[in-house]
Amino acid sequence: MAAPIVDLRDVRKSFERKEVLRGISLTVHKGTTLAVMGGSGAGKTVLLRIIPGLIRSDSGEVRLFETRLDTLREEQMLPVRRRTGFVFQGAALFDSLSVFENVAYPLREHTRFSVGEITDRVHRFLGLVGLPGTDDLMPAELSGGMRKRVGIARALVMEPEIVFFDEPTAGLDPTNARLVAELIAQLRTGVCDTAIVVTHDIDFADMVADQMAILHQGRFLEMGTPAEMHASANPAVQKFLAGEMREG
Repeated sequence: MAAPIVDLRDVRKSFERKEVLRGISLTVHKGTTLAVMGGSGAGKTVLLRIIPGLIRSDSGEVRLFETRLDTLREEQMLPVRRRTGFVFQGAALFDSLSVFENVAYPLREHTRFSVGEITDRVHRFLGLVGLPGTDDLMPAELSGGMRKRVGIARALVMEPEIVFFDEPTAGLDPTNARLVAELIAQLRTGVCDTAIVVTHDIDFADMVADQMAILHQGRFLEMGTPAEMHASANPAVQKFLAGEMREG
């Protein structure tokens, strides 16, 4: 079997003496969409940001594409990080830039593409997320669902090998949440077949993931396929799936 894209070993992280991650080990292979679930404060977003080096772990080993990131300086991480895409919870669009310029931003920063190549690629990915013809709109003119989809287009425009999604359906109504879920599921068959999705939404995870992991109090309760998780005999897993631990 090929080496995993993501390989974490005994990763720990604390903030102001509060231990958030308490020895996390994880491997993710190419072609996997992993949903990391857990209640508020479980450490999901911290874990998601540690993997591409956006946050440093306190201890343990963090490997991405077989490169150990936790021992590198920030500038040394950049070539590895460019092979990834990251969709932030609030989309994190630049308010002063149009939709077109938000999506074009990584291409202008990290490639030497011509104006025509940038235009073609931006339009291709705006079309992919269902937003053709929105070039000149500003973020303030977009609905929450549209902002999320622009954020996804921007994360995909560099054609990454893995995409990280931080609560992609948070704050969306059920219709828009389903549109985003369908879009992420569709990506697996085309643009990017490997992803880690942080979510507290079980129905969403069932739609997009082929592997699930539940994070609780800084540790994984259990990992497996959606079917295995729903059939788990672990009482804590069943409590989470029943909605009793989503906020803790």
